[in-house]
Amino acid sequence: MTQRWKEIDTYVKEWLKEAGQKIQQSFSKELLIQTKSNPNDLVTNMDKEIEQFFISKINETFPEHHILGEEGYGEELESEEGTIWIIDPIDGTMNFVHQQRNFAISIGIFENGVGQAGYIYDVIHNELYHALKGQGAFMNDIQLPKLEPVPVEQAIISLNATWVTENRRIDPSVLSPLVRKVRGTRSYGSAAIELAYVAAGRLDGYITLRLAPWDFAAGKVLIEEVGGVMTDLEGKPLEILEKSSVFVSKPALHDEIFRTYLEGKWNK
Repeated sequence: MTQRWKEIDTYVKEWLKEAGQKIQQSFSKELLIQTKSNPNDLVTNMDKEIEQFFISKINETFPEHHILGEEGYGEELESEEGTIWIIDPIDGTMNFVHQQRNFAISIGIFENGVGQAGYIYDVIHNELYHALKGQGAFMNDIQLPKLEPVPVEQAIISLNATWVTENRRIDPSVLSPLVRKVRGTRSYGSAAIELAYVAAGRLDGYITLRLAPWDFAAGKVLIEEVGGVMTDLEGKPLEILEKSSVFVSKPALHDEIFRTYLEGKWNK
């Protein structure tokens, strides 16, 4: 790991803690606003405020870097060249408004299309999942072990109930047999949290039909560092500047689920 990436890593962790404090402090205001205004107003403001916070820090410290952010304050990027920060200031906005938990700040940093650093910060639980390419993945100071294979029958898969009911993206009969076969299913309402949980072994897999780059960029770096497999539902690599379906899971399990339940079936 070069000194450059050590420096970037130090800055990101400082900024994440500061952003987390801003979010924590917003909860008392959010409760007041709910009683007199549209409760979505604050979350919109917080999303924008946190994204602008990171963009100002990045521009000031690393002016030659590029930024892709969910709230639109970054750049319109057409090329993977250079160093690109891919930011979701609050992933799990609905959870943020309704529950004040199960949301995260997500930052993936890519260089010429290759994931070099990933950070998913579960603010409420003070759990920072982080990874630098080739250095392993961590939750706070605890190194996450490499993922071990698990059979489908013993797997816990994260899957939104939308995908096994009538919807516009997939025939519900495709994933229904998988839901019946696995040990259990979960849905947390935040792609970043779900990807972090797969990296940490709390979930064995995660399937969703549509994510943006800021939803999966950080998770991709984490997953690769623990030996997980991450593709779209056709088994193809993810493009970091494109929206995509996502299927991530432990090794061997990915291949088994893909061959048995997904291959050639997922598109209506």
